Order: sequence, then structure tokens, then C-alpha cells
Amino acid sequence: MLGLTHGIDEYLARLCEELVRLDRAPIVRLAEAIYEVWQADRFLFVFGNGGSAATASHFCEDLGKNALRPGDLHDDRKKRVRVLSLTDNVSWITALGNDLSYEEVFSQQLRQYASPGDLAIANGGRLKQIQHDGIHVDLADMGMTESIHASILHWVVEDVHARINHAGRFA
Repeated sequence: MLGLTHGIDEYLARLCEELVRLDRAPIVRLAEAIYEVWQADRFLFVFGNGGSAATASHFCEDLGKNALRPGDLHDDRKKRVRVLSLTDNVSWITALGNDLSYEEVFSQQLRQYASPGDLAIANGGRLKQIQHDGIHVDLADMGMTESIHASILHWVVEDVHARINHAGRFA
């Protein structure tokens, strides 16, 4: 917990250093993959444990609401990003954990909902062991790592918005 030893200036300087160190290629690949899922009218599933579960929910909310222009949110003809956080159904998660095992709370939901061509994004912790591609923040500070994840995911939402709406650098 760097905030224990760093004042605000030092903490923010370190955060900037860590952001600069990030490998940008997997971040761009993530945005491209989500755009491809949207193009193919497939589903995106996002999940994580602990604070990463909250990040998964936040990402899904932002992507679901902000991929379209505000004026298009009431237009049912507009194709939307089909996104679902697997961390939000507490009764299902606890039933699976209790009746099967905690290790199956996400895989069972994917078996229920996912189809070939869909995309699953696992965020944080031990879930990185199951990934095919990924964004790795090599830092032993949970708070700063989660701040970096949030920054990355906000950029991804804006990039996907620009692609879908032919805006900004995709105009």
C-alpha cells in the first residue's frame, strides 16, 4: 500500500511511472476484440474476484451505456454492445459456490450463457492463469493496480465508442 509511505505527489508520480511502463499492445487488442464482438453481434462476459469484481461491473456498465452516443440510447434500431458482468448475480454465485465449488462460479455461468464467438474477460488475481491474452500490471500494490485497471478500461470504452460511432480518430 504505497499510500502508507508516499505523500500524494510521490504517489501520483509513481502512478504516472507505472502507466508509462504498460505494454500498450494488449490494451489495443482488447479494444479491437470488443469491437469485433460488437460487429459479430456476439456477447462479452466480464468477471473478477474481490475489487476486480467491482471493476468488472463498472466496466460493463460503462461499456453498455457509453458505447453509443447519448442521443442513440433510446433508439432500438442501434446495435448495442451485448455485455454482461458475471459478478452481479450474488444468489447464483453463492449457490454455485455452495453447491458445487467456488472455482466454478464463473465457468458454470459461461456454460449457461456463452456461445461460440463470444468473448470472456477475466480481471485480476488468479484468473490470469486462464487467460489466452492479457494486460498485466506488474505491481505489488493492489490499490494502484486497480487504479491502473480503471484507467485502461475507461480508455477501452472510449476507443470502442469511437469505433462504433466513427468518431475521433475513426471518423
